[in-house]
Amino acid sequence: MTIAVLALVVALQSPASPASLADAQRLFFNAHYQQAADLTLKLRETGPHDLASDEIRTTALLFVLRGLLKGQDAYNEGNKAAALKACTKCPDVIAAFTADLQHGQALARERLKQSPDDQTALFYLGKLDLNFVWLHLGLLGKKTGLDEYREARKSLDALLKLSPAHVRGKVARGWIDYIVATRMPWGTRWILGGGNRKKGVAMVRDAAATPSDPFTHAEAEFALWDMLLREKELPEATTVARRIGQAFPENGEVAAFLATRPK
Repeated sequence: MTIAVLALVVALQSPASPASLADAQRLFFNAHYQQAADLTLKLRETGPHDLASDEIRTTALLFVLRGLLKGQDAYNEGNKAAALKACTKCPDVIAAFTADLQHGQALARERLKQSPDDQTALFYLGKLDLNFVWLHLGLLGKKTGLDEYREARKSLDALLKLSPAHVRGKVARGWIDYIVATRMPWGTRWILGGGNRKKGVAMVRDAAATPSDPFTHAEAEFALWDMLLREKELPEATTVARRIGQAFPENGEVAAFLATRPK
């Protein structure tokens, strides 16, 4: 293990405080999604219910929902509607997701009314809208979320115009291009201004190569790994997964993938 990777592991695995959003992020990247969502909620008892809190919790709940749905045979057979109907826990997860999403969207929009160049609000509005698109277009298979898509694209483009090196902004914007190119029918893609899967992958690859704080870098690495798997680029995906596995040894999803790959 190189000195750089060792430093990253130490930074990510050693809590900076007994309970903080950093701990929730650490849980999330180690694939402890429900625990991450629960901790984020608990932190609000003594801390703020702000944009960062909404983003972490909605993202964690997306992965909780993904796990619940993938546990349904109907989902794995392609019948997402039947899987959702059979999932007794899913309505509560979706309700919690929606409450935090709407809280964060309203907060970000209000901040942008006061200051249109607020980079924090621009990022979180785009990211929360992206989470909405992932829920409906990705997990539930519903062709909805066009307003959120347009708002996310506008918000993230404005952010990257102000701050071209914004790593999290590039990751979210890369996903926007990729989702439209791979999930939308041709007619809808045309209405939305297209979509470019190669551009999406290239943007996320660039984000992963850009120096950033450990959690921001981790988000970019996970996004790149996910996209590479979707593109069936297994050699590069394996290389990225090995880096992730060193930083997050508790992540069973990464470990399970690496167990299938040649040493």
